[in-house]
Amino acid sequence: MDISRREFLKESLAALGFAALPGGFLFAAPPGWKRGGRPNIVFGVVSDTHLRTAHSGNRIGRDWPDKYFVAALEHFKAQGVDAVVHCGDMAHRGQTREMVFHAEAWQRVFGGIGKGPAKLFVTGNHDAEGGNYGGFVARRYPDLEERAKHVLATDMAANWERIWGEPYSDVWHKEVKGCHFFGRNWGAPLESLSDAVKKYAEEHPAAGQAKPCFFLQHRRPLAAVRNALKGLGNTISFFGHSHWSAANWNVIALYGSFPCIQCPSCEPRGCHVLKADAYITKATLGGCEAVGYGRQAYVVRLYDDMMVIERKDFSDGVSSLGADWVMPFGKTPHPFSKGELKKVIGNPQFRKGAKLEVENVANVEILPNANIQSQLETGNIGIGNTGNIGNIVIKIPLADGNPSSRAYAYEVVAVGDEGTPKLHKAVYAAGVNMGIGHETNGGVTTLEIAKDELPPGKSLTFAVRPLSSLGTSGKAIMTTFKV
Repeated sequence: MDISRREFLKESLAALGFAALPGGFLFAAPPGWKRGGRPNIVFGVVSDTHLRTAHSGNRIGRDWPDKYFVAALEHFKAQGVDAVVHCGDMAHRGQTREMVFHAEAWQRVFGGIGKGPAKLFVTGNHDAEGGNYGGFVARRYPDLEERAKHVLATDMAANWERIWGEPYSDVWHKEVKGCHFFGRNWGAPLESLSDAVKKYAEEHPAAGQAKPCFFLQHRRPLAAVRNALKGLGNTISFFGHSHWSAANWNVIALYGSFPCIQCPSCEPRGCHVLKADAYITKATLGGCEAVGYGRQAYVVRLYDDMMVIERKDFSDGVSSLGADWVMPFGKTPHPFSKGELKKVIGNPQFRKGAKLEVENVANVEILPNANIQSQLETGNIGIGNTGNIGNIVIKIPLADGNPSSRAYAYEVVAVGDEGTPKLHKAVYAAGVNMGIGHETNGGVTTLEIAKDELPPGKSLTFAVRPLSSLGTSGKAIMTTFKV
């Protein structure tokens, strides 16, 4: 590729937004703070475990094993957590047996229902309404009286106390090691939350509200809920429901000074929901089949001056999803605003010497009136190859050259002989939902581009740059492919 064409490609990349965005390190720690210091409280956060009975019979654990929920609990135990948060959707079909399944897991890890860390659990829509979803429970228990015995919502309070050994309340307030947690169960009246907040505010004057309070419910707190929580002072919310992957920093939402942090799913099927593409690239993102099915949760450490959230995956042992999220308190602008997050997420980079692999998947023409099975067996199915270029397959190496910033996606630009960049695509990074070192295909991302999408010319130049989940980018690597 001559100099003029290379310069043209650089201009084309810049026009498409390929200029690197500013990046940096994680939030600077306040003076005197050192990682490894003793936190005031440590708690685990898990959500959407969705354990259920098998498709036929009562074969708990066969098709939907509790191994990932257990792995999360065991990690929490190893980290010495003071509490475990569950943001709801435990019982996939709203059955009591599915909730008992969770309690049995707790007993195996912590030695009993009344033992271990504090349980800070809220119910979700599947816990409260799952018996109505899909008609499974109705088919399994056609008799209404018999069905009522197996549905949690028949008497949630009685079932909850029997299974978990604690009273059930629409809205609850618990104090753990001087930290205050509020939980709102699915369907609880907003008035109940307002009453609980009012009572707390009366008992804890503003002078005593410097420490953050934590609010837990299954779904993202809407404006009415956030307004009801104003009496709590500094509030941080954890919620679940949407199954977004914690590999995506867009699970952090900020409403004014109210941070809402979504907890990903830890269900057996795995969490793979990737969204908020508008923050990442203008191109349409594809390639979800290779992102991996993570089973994820958080470990939260609270200090006097900051909160640290560790993102973990339990699909294959215990592994990290990337850099910790660090929120120093009293910082302006808020460290969890999108603008501030972009400054600290960093720029993912390819390793020095990383190269793209480009292959031509030639067009294949099936011979008329021929036996297809015979062609497959003899290997002569390519006998009618037209000889022209077919689809292009690009293999992108894992961009792990910057350990503090993980590649979430890759953006691709192709330029043909005529110089006009006619191709702009993006693809999710292979294994992005898995822990570091556990990526699908060893982290090699494959993108196939259809022939009719390719720019014209006898040679094509491809440039690929790595992107973070907030759209910050590293340096592109390029290669030229002769048609």
